[in-house]
Amino acid sequence: MAEWNTYYRNEEDEEDQEEGEQSGGDYKATGRDSLVFLVDASKEMFIKGEDGQPSNFDMTMQVVRSVYASKIISSHRDLMALVFYGTEQSKNPRNSFKHVYVYHDLDEPGAKRVQDVDALRGGKGAQLATETMGSGETSLVDALWCCGNLYSDIKLRLSHKRLMIFTCRDEPHGSDGVKDKQARTKAGDLKETGVVIDLMHLMKPGGFDVATFFRDIISPPEDESELGLQLEPCDKLEDLKKRVRAKESKKRAMARMNLCLGDGINVAVGIYATAVTARKPASIRLYRETNEPVRSKTRTFHTQTGSLLLPSEIKKSQVYGKRQIVMERDEVDAIKKFDDPGMSLIGFKPMAKLKRHHHIRSASFLYPEEDEVKGSACLFSALLTKCSERNVFALCRCVARRNFPPRFAALVPQKEEVDEGKVQISPPGFHVIYLPYADDVRTLDPPQFPTASQRQVDKMKEIVSKLRFKYRFLIEIRCDAFENPVIQQQYRNLEALALNMMAPEDIDDLIMPKVDQINNRLGPLVQEFKDLVYPDNYNPESKPAAKRKTAADTGGGAEKKPKVEVPEGELRAHVQNGTLGKLTVPVLKETCKRFGVRTTGTKKQELIDALIAQLGQ
Repeated sequence: MAEWNTYYRNEEDEEDQEEGEQSGGDYKATGRDSLVFLVDASKEMFIKGEDGQPSNFDMTMQVVRSVYASKIISSHRDLMALVFYGTEQSKNPRNSFKHVYVYHDLDEPGAKRVQDVDALRGGKGAQLATETMGSGETSLVDALWCCGNLYSDIKLRLSHKRLMIFTCRDEPHGSDGVKDKQARTKAGDLKETGVVIDLMHLMKPGGFDVATFFRDIISPPEDESELGLQLEPCDKLEDLKKRVRAKESKKRAMARMNLCLGDGINVAVGIYATAVTARKPASIRLYRETNEPVRSKTRTFHTQTGSLLLPSEIKKSQVYGKRQIVMERDEVDAIKKFDDPGMSLIGFKPMAKLKRHHHIRSASFLYPEEDEVKGSACLFSALLTKCSERNVFALCRCVARRNFPPRFAALVPQKEEVDEGKVQISPPGFHVIYLPYADDVRTLDPPQFPTASQRQVDKMKEIVSKLRFKYRFLIEIRCDAFENPVIQQQYRNLEALALNMMAPEDIDDLIMPKVDQINNRLGPLVQEFKDLVYPDNYNPESKPAAKRKTAADTGGGAEKKPKVEVPEGELRAHVQNGTLGKLTVPVLKETCKRFGVRTTGTKKQELIDALIAQLGQ
């Protein structure tokens, strides 16, 4: 039975596996991610900022709404909750905690939840929050207990548990040391159970001192690539969104392995994907009677007997030298395996030896895994520092996963970069550049074009200098500032349907060139360049001249191709050598008619099977 169950796999699973191989890795999660927003509902949170700036509560609700909407599209199976503390009213399971209001239980995000959060935004939202929850005493220990119960009540397996605290008060209990001690103890208990506690502290008059209380509450950064403890509070909505985005999702490695630097010197590292092609959400097949999702299964039948085949009854073959080589599945797996997963250091090369045309696929990122092998971070940091100082890259042999072919890889060092707000822009580590083999390099034979004159070159230089303002910002601004307009339009349409909006929100296509500004900038330069390059009265939009008819064309229609007949001896040789696939479908059909072979279909494989059954007797 186990053999049958493993055989009847879904087509969707096969598609996911193929896509994972193309993108360089598949993320294997052991459960669902969960995120709980713990928001301070005290009166200080509702105070509006200067110059009409939104209140801290309003900014928090905008961030929660943004995360809800993005999770619906990207990770709809993740669990999310919204809890308020410091409220006058109490609403939580069994109502055992005072001044804690569970607005949303830990569950999958949906359109109703987004609408609920929308109702808490703006002036009307603040009034609704005051009427619904109010502001009362603060007991962070009760709020942490309540959040812990939300996690424990979930029967699903959770791979990552994160708790975000939004507040503008650095001393939530005032001078009550007992409550402070109880809150620190409960926070420690949550961290021991795997809950990661983050602080999203907001601006308040006089500044926010993290060391006063919350330094002992929040979790330390899991690694240096994550956003660490921020000392400066957020006073702008974009800064708050940036910090939440950096923390909301768990970073998973495509593969973990050892980097061998020599005999007995191994560094545990993880390979991460820095850029993965974003695609539209896959469509789901539904049964039209009930709109329930359907699952498709694939079965393999024998072409002659029609019997159902087991996986053990299927072999693989390949034609080599006019001979069909048949192999068992174990033999195919043994052929694919070259070595165990890992990276081996070969040597070092100057950065000048690495050319742009050596990049044959998107690069990955290498980072140490201290939990796997102690001391990996220290040795990795030393290697990174020396490679950066000497401006060299490390050449390695890389086997990413089991049954993967070995690749040459260049490890290019990258130093850590942070912005003015101490937010990490680029983490320290190595970029893994996969190098081509000799078989991958192609010799190009570019066509010969006439050489431009010096006047034409000078005129084009003037055009380039005029347009340089248009493309200069592409170097200064990171690529993540430009969103894919097609995918964003898809998300807007789905959001409008889910939230019952009248029309989807408009998007700005940031990669659309501003034609009017370009024309005003260039002026007559374009026409002057055309006069220098193209002949007089040249119109690129005119249709090309009609092709002159030849004598054969005027002879009353095209000639029919003569039928190609394969001699019987040659046909039997094809059958014996297993090379009938080299013949075209029209030739196979004509051969079947000549020998009186009846076929059940018109596909090439069906014609071949029928001929083999007839002539192989």
